[in-house]
Amino acid sequence: MNDVPVTPLSSGLRRRGFLAAAGGAAGLGALALAGCAGASDPATGPAGGSGKPRRGGRLRAAFAGSGASETLDPHLANLFADVARAKALFDKLADYGPDLSAKPRLASAWEPNAGLDRWKVTLREAAFHDGRPVTAKDVLYSYRRITDPAKAYRAKASLEPVDLKASRAVDARTIEFVLKRPTAEFPNVLAAFGAYIVPDGATDFDRKPVGSGPFRFVSFAPGKSAVLARNDAYWEGAPYLDELEFVVANEESARASALLGGQVEYAHELNPATARAHESGDRIRIIRLRNSTMQGFVMKTDRPPFDDKRVREAFFLIADRKELVDGALSGAGEIGNDLFGKGYQYYAAGLPQREQDLDRARALLKAAGAEKLKVTLDTSPVAAGFTEAAAIFRDQAAKAGVTITIRTGSKDSYWKDILDSGTLASYRSGAMPIESHISQRLLTGSTTNATHWKHKDFDALYQQAQSTRDPKARAAVYDRMQRRLHAEGGFLVWGFGDWILGTARNVHGVDPKAPANSLDWARFDKVWLA
Repeated sequence: MNDVPVTPLSSGLRRRGFLAAAGGAAGLGALALAGCAGASDPATGPAGGSGKPRRGGRLRAAFAGSGASETLDPHLANLFADVARAKALFDKLADYGPDLSAKPRLASAWEPNAGLDRWKVTLREAAFHDGRPVTAKDVLYSYRRITDPAKAYRAKASLEPVDLKASRAVDARTIEFVLKRPTAEFPNVLAAFGAYIVPDGATDFDRKPVGSGPFRFVSFAPGKSAVLARNDAYWEGAPYLDELEFVVANEESARASALLGGQVEYAHELNPATARAHESGDRIRIIRLRNSTMQGFVMKTDRPPFDDKRVREAFFLIADRKELVDGALSGAGEIGNDLFGKGYQYYAAGLPQREQDLDRARALLKAAGAEKLKVTLDTSPVAAGFTEAAAIFRDQAAKAGVTITIRTGSKDSYWKDILDSGTLASYRSGAMPIESHISQRLLTGSTTNATHWKHKDFDALYQQAQSTRDPKARAAVYDRMQRRLHAEGGFLVWGFGDWILGTARNVHGVDPKAPANSLDWARFDKVWLA
């Protein structure tokens, strides 16, 4: 449901334990933080780096984890730490570029038939860490493993359009995928989160996983650390780093303190307060990944009061988006326009920006017979800014005569709870293609349809888009769908939050334009130490 993996705070290193380890050699040993990251000369220049890249050194990266239950099985990757480790060890056939369009990875080419229901995918020459070539047989094994009905692997739903029984290996480096229906956006399936390629027959990933990624396995201590080494035979070129270590630190304060104290060189998911405190300083570098998380509220369109589109439009007009971004995100983001995917492929950027209009909101509510409306807003501390946004929106709604009661739910069950219950709820999403957002959340049969938007004519438009070969014509269909959602949908998208990273000053090569979950996010094979 929540496509930005939630960083649980219930397991792994706590702030006190993490910082205590900084007190001496014994503590460092317990954290498996032995070794230096390389030269200590301060670096200057942009996040993308300046000067000539150099080889060598170990980079230590702090992420939130999930304790002793952590695994290196790439098909189970869910949290950001899981995904970062998986992309270091493994590859997918494709991955998402900055605009969330699919870019080739292990696949060197793909070509559909005229009906868009058969796709021929050609593999590039690549090898696993044990020297075996990556073949069509490995691809089919990987996808069939992911879709095992007895398992709950991350990419299972994404691979649903593929008839894997009918799909076949044409030769060692060519696969013919047979689809259940025309699918113009099939490359998005190849790029799906968790759709990593593993060797044929592989089942044990925690003792000595073998992938085709830029780093090879060295050691793994669940809930503590994973150490990887450069793969000199990587198909895209060997990484600059000698070694890469992932260190678990669940609390943001622990990650920030470790970075400031020199225990790590990369800290993932810092909060806006930390960024503001250090952005203009010279101790660390702050990197903002723009538009990484959609922020908003979901309205259930199949029940009162939001089964009346006039009420939904009124709520669109109640929102002061800048106040929400400034208050809930501490200004670390930009305003939204009630559509997902700002800046992504197919985004309907031509629609006018919606602004607060309380008079119009009151008139719509009156016309709908919803004056003095009372609504319960479900929220939770499951994601940063949720409870703050709920309080801000409650106060905004009061100016239009709407009384909002905030109900705070459990972090553990929030996403499941709001899927079918309630009427109004806090919501966020990480990066994904707009097509995937529609197929997973806005069709009658979508399994994570939190707005309960169910319209057969809208479903038909999606199928029309998927059956349209010409990209411009397909984009026109997506534009039409988004115009309808903007006018009467159930997503009140008030903002897009920055994803904030911190690095040591000697770290270069971190791409500041890659949204979290995209190809160039956590690309440690492109990072070097000055």
